[in-house]
Amino acid sequence: MSWADLNLMPALPEIFLLTALSVILVLDLFLSDAKRGITYGLTLLTLLGCAVLTLTTWVPYPETTFSGMFVDDPVSDLAKIGLYIAVAVTLVYTRQYADNHGIFKGEYYTLTLFSLLGMMVMVSSSHFLTLYIGLELLSLALYALIALKRDSTPALEAAMKYFVLGALASGMLLYGMSMLYGATGSLFLVEVANDIASGQANSMLVVFGIVFVVAGLAFKLGAVPFHMWVPDVYHGSPTAITLMIGAAPKIAAMVFVWRILAQGLGAAVADWQMMLVVLAVLSMALGNITAIAQTNLKRMFAYSTVSHMGFLLVGILAGTEAGYTAALFYILVYVLMSLAGFGILLLLSRAGFDCETLDDLKGLNQKNSWYALLMLFAMFSMAGIPPLAGFYAKFAVLKAAVDVGLVWLAVVGVVFSLVGAFYYLRVVKCMYFDEPNDEPVPAARPDMKLVLSLNAVALLVLGVVPDSLLTLCVDAMKQSLSVVAGA
Repeated sequence: MSWADLNLMPALPEIFLLTALSVILVLDLFLSDAKRGITYGLTLLTLLGCAVLTLTTWVPYPETTFSGMFVDDPVSDLAKIGLYIAVAVTLVYTRQYADNHGIFKGEYYTLTLFSLLGMMVMVSSSHFLTLYIGLELLSLALYALIALKRDSTPALEAAMKYFVLGALASGMLLYGMSMLYGATGSLFLVEVANDIASGQANSMLVVFGIVFVVAGLAFKLGAVPFHMWVPDVYHGSPTAITLMIGAAPKIAAMVFVWRILAQGLGAAVADWQMMLVVLAVLSMALGNITAIAQTNLKRMFAYSTVSHMGFLLVGILAGTEAGYTAALFYILVYVLMSLAGFGILLLLSRAGFDCETLDDLKGLNQKNSWYALLMLFAMFSMAGIPPLAGFYAKFAVLKAAVDVGLVWLAVVGVVFSLVGAFYYLRVVKCMYFDEPNDEPVPAARPDMKLVLSLNAVALLVLGVVPDSLLTLCVDAMKQSLSVVAGA
């Protein structure tokens, strides 16, 4: 293919992001700390520009470029819109925190945009090489973000743990991909899928490749028993970076898993389904049970994330269009819940004080009833209590399991969802029934209060009328999978 025949339109948002990122990186060199708000504003404008370009190039069918290694399809477009919103909300929530804790720097915003670029490449890759490049771009940016606060020993320790374990997981993933290449002779997801479906692939190598690939994917999701990095990284990182790790990257990780397992290894569903069943059960069990013992909210959210990844895997392991759709809907709702929960912690933090423990939330209703209500929405949604969005998200993935005959797995999911409700309701109890502590509620920026209110109320709205978001997920998944099936 000549350069004249190369169609760059499918990758236009990524090209724009990289260009804008380079401009911001250079411009920030000439800005003093007092003018760092310009970098913040330009970063948000960049996200807006990416959203406009993504919506402009949105078509109801896949378009490929770079010799078929990069695909722009409805699933990637929907995921990218979710990524822009999640990153923008994260930046709004962390603006004041970053200023108070000494990380309001140009590096914070440029590394965030680099991580976003990695996420965008991950969700639009149709080739193992581009999948891996996107993953590493995201990971390297996150390692640096965690260690951004160089005078914080816990942050540096968290960055080192994440780096070492992340390198190990990347090696396992790459080794699995090399085995699949040896079994099929191709790195293109569609060709790998066709070779496996037609029986031309080496079945023994395919199975071994799947084992290593699933292990690598489980680490990136934080599923048990590859979850060891999650609580330490969540706890050691500054709360702003913890939110950066725990929200937007989960969307990219879900689509990343879907690309590999559904599009590349869909014909070998019998080989990876039971592996995901084990990962899902262990994640739901250990995540929810261990979270009960946590008094630090960031560690509690870490184990909560592990349990939620278990529910996400329930949707994926169904191996059906309905299951993949439920998983996509679940991860979008989960990100909204995570943003709202961490948003309250960031709002209640100030210079010299981080809101991190249950005691820090005691009597919040008496000090500010609106903030307490917003946190209640987030906790009830995470617990899966109707009419919040989390209830419908869990119902959708469990229904997908029931539809493929895994009734026992759905029962396990319901049981551990009830177990998990204990520690979420404990947070509500602290806010509404305990005596307030002496910590004042700090003044928050108006934009943060507005976005946080909209974020939490959206959990209620999506719980009452989930069809708006669910229809987008159904259409995106159907259009993307129909072409894969046709290929």
